[in-house]
Amino acid sequence: MNFEYSEKSLALQDKLKLFIRKNIHPVQDEVENFIKNPSNAWKKWPGLEGLKDRAKEEGLWNLFLPKSYGDLSPGLTNLEYAPLAEIMGRILWASEVFNCSPPDTGNMEVLAKYGTRKQQEKWLRPLLNGDIRSAFLMTEPNVASSDATNIETAITAEGDDYVISGRKWWSSGAMDPNCKIAIVMGKTDFDAHRHVQQSMILVPLDTPRVHIVRPLTVFGYNDSPEGHAEILLDRVRVPKENLLLGEGKGFEIAQGRLGPGRIHHCMRLIGMAQCALELMSERASERSPFGRTLDTYSSIRQEIAHSACDIEQSRLLVLAAADKMDKVGNKEAKDLIAMIKIVAPSMALRVIDRAIQIMGGKGVSGDTPLAHFYAAARTLRLADGPDEVHLSQLGKNTVKKYIKA
Repeated sequence: MNFEYSEKSLALQDKLKLFIRKNIHPVQDEVENFIKNPSNAWKKWPGLEGLKDRAKEEGLWNLFLPKSYGDLSPGLTNLEYAPLAEIMGRILWASEVFNCSPPDTGNMEVLAKYGTRKQQEKWLRPLLNGDIRSAFLMTEPNVASSDATNIETAITAEGDDYVISGRKWWSSGAMDPNCKIAIVMGKTDFDAHRHVQQSMILVPLDTPRVHIVRPLTVFGYNDSPEGHAEILLDRVRVPKENLLLGEGKGFEIAQGRLGPGRIHHCMRLIGMAQCALELMSERASERSPFGRTLDTYSSIRQEIAHSACDIEQSRLLVLAAADKMDKVGNKEAKDLIAMIKIVAPSMALRVIDRAIQIMGGKGVSGDTPLAHFYAAARTLRLADGPDEVHLSQLGKNTVKKYIKA
């Protein structure tokens, strides 16, 4: 295995770091104070569009899309993009500046891979341009949604339309004022084989009878302006041409969507953990309880050393998964993809927790990003499938492999 980054990736890493240092760091406090102000909930920081225009001008745009889509993507591989996701992950809101934030990234990949030309022109092109944002509606409050076959939202054919009825929640992105389109997962045939009951369909958010019931919070954070919404679909009617790929293809699309998305999530987590490591190292060298700085205590050195080891192990595992996806595809890389989803969020939580402890009271305050990092990392032990689902499937696959051997 050779995880040396390509010259293209290295150049973009340098360019991205420089852009963040020149354009994002100087306004970071301003943006975060804007976001924290309750009166600004579900509003965009006024300077965001200017930053996005600058990123686009500098070629730091749609970096996530593995294969080129005209002039709107550099066409990086997963391995080339992974370190860029880590760099962006160090600041929770930074990914949007480069049009690389979820759920838009996954939705754009779905539209690029499975959308018709008409769907791509209507929705993918504006998403790639950064003109609109999107949401993904899969999880439901009334069923165990970690098993996607439990989804109960009905997508029923009526004449030239489909009628959609159901309740969704944790619909990330739906509160954003620029969110115009949602990909909704539901069932078109409740009696079919369990993995071909599901379909995905495009639902514009301004469609009649789409009701945003409430925004949800994560450990008290509302994650404005994107948010996470509970949404009622009350006999929502959309044309049949809004269906993605075909009836019964929803599970297939979901599996194709989640592979690259897990690389992105895990590398952003590594970025958070790396930032936490740097903060705890700086703090340890500055604070002097009982007459000596923290970094002179063996226990503190061990916590920092363990954190450095944890981060590097996770980074290499994610790069291995990205490399395998590039070489043999998502299906063949499924075990490594499961491993990174198990390993990275828990690793980030451990490292962030150590940083909080070394920081003391400052670590749980809003004066550092650590508390929000912790909330985000804890959520990602549930998002895209909880740990238990990945552990169960990986264990099953591992047993099969060694029985065959």
